[in-house]
Amino acid sequence: MLSALALILGSSSAFAAEPADIPVGLTEPAQAESAEGEEAEPKLLGDLGGLRPALAKYGISLELGYIGETFGVVRGGVRRGATYDGQAAAGIDIDLEKLVGWPRAKIYANAFQLHGRQPSQVLLGGNLMPVSSIEAFPTTRLYRLWFEQSLFGDRASVRLGQLGADDEFITSDTAGGLINNTYGWPALTGADMRGGGPAYPLPQLGVRLQVKPAPDFLLRGAVFTGNPGGKNCPSGDPQECDPHGVLFPFSAGTLWIGEAAYSGKGAAGLPGVYKLGGWYETGPFPWQLDPAVSKRNNGGVYAVVDQGIWRRPDSEEQGLNFFLRLGGSPSDRNLISFYADGGIGFRGPFASRPDDVVTLGAAYSNISADAARADRLAGPPTPVRNYEAVIELSYKAAVRPGWWVQPDLQYVFNPGGNVENPNGSGVIPSALVLGLRTTLKL
Repeated sequence: MLSALALILGSSSAFAAEPADIPVGLTEPAQAESAEGEEAEPKLLGDLGGLRPALAKYGISLELGYIGETFGVVRGGVRRGATYDGQAAAGIDIDLEKLVGWPRAKIYANAFQLHGRQPSQVLLGGNLMPVSSIEAFPTTRLYRLWFEQSLFGDRASVRLGQLGADDEFITSDTAGGLINNTYGWPALTGADMRGGGPAYPLPQLGVRLQVKPAPDFLLRGAVFTGNPGGKNCPSGDPQECDPHGVLFPFSAGTLWIGEAAYSGKGAAGLPGVYKLGGWYETGPFPWQLDPAVSKRNNGGVYAVVDQGIWRRPDSEEQGLNFFLRLGGSPSDRNLISFYADGGIGFRGPFASRPDDVVTLGAAYSNISADAARADRLAGPPTPVRNYEAVIELSYKAAVRPGWWVQPDLQYVFNPGGNVENPNGSGVIPSALVLGLRTTLKL
């Protein structure tokens, strides 16, 4: 969840076919109004002096939010110190059936104002699994802009426009309790897809088809166009090449991604979600052993398990949940050939605080054999890359409806995968990172 404008909040259901917690700062659009015209989810600014319910009569929902966070490295990394970064967001969700009588159709658009310093770049030298799910190039950026048509009731839908693959693919609801970006859009796809893939903060033009052939079974597929940075950004940072999210590039091949998801009863009769998926991307990709040589096309596969393992006797939502994600891609044309993450989440760890969430997770990114061999052939003083890993413990506390505070602890092993320290003192040492995030739904 990224992961289109409700802030990352605790989901109303711990296991849904489409997770409500997407660790990209902002989730899929929520139904802001109930059938009676009352807000389904509380917001700090309430009904904005009657504006929200007035617009809701015409199928228009306004969404506002802010995430602010500070991170500090107290040991290791490139340097010790602290950073602050923030994400202000605004969006509009339009129900076309209410507005103009177009049945089961809607439009969604949102934008971010991103500011502050990126902690992973400043403090860790650009690790493969950024410590924050919202850190990005400071700018004001159009994010999502899409139209969706539901078909055959709610058994199918088509969505087209500027989409984020990380909203719907490879997601884990339980992992949404963590802040590190890899628990949303995993390092496997972020490092191996061209330009980081169609994910936060650079979704891409695409079409998504979703079919629900049975109540517990869902099929989802999408095709995205080009490199997020555009054809004139083959080796640069796509965030800087398209700083405002309005290039809509069609160049540099296409990305196809598909997923099958089953949601049903698992361990001890508790709900769970199980997913299998893969992607295929056309175009040239540099050979890791010799970047001057190109390989044609690329791809990978993944699996996701998100399972309830215990519930409080008097609650269907409070209790322990488990997640596991595995993925792999060819070693010759990818920096990361194998990826795994997993962990546990506890919703309502204290009976007196039913909306709090504590989550413990670990992630591992294996540097491909060809990339490591290239380092060995280069010889000293080039260090041989091997892996990057992170362990994270986070507590998301509900201060009041619409406001969350989240202290966070991460330990990053081998930032960058065991790469040279830009300060000239060996490799970048493993780092202990402390963070604090506040999330406001306005």
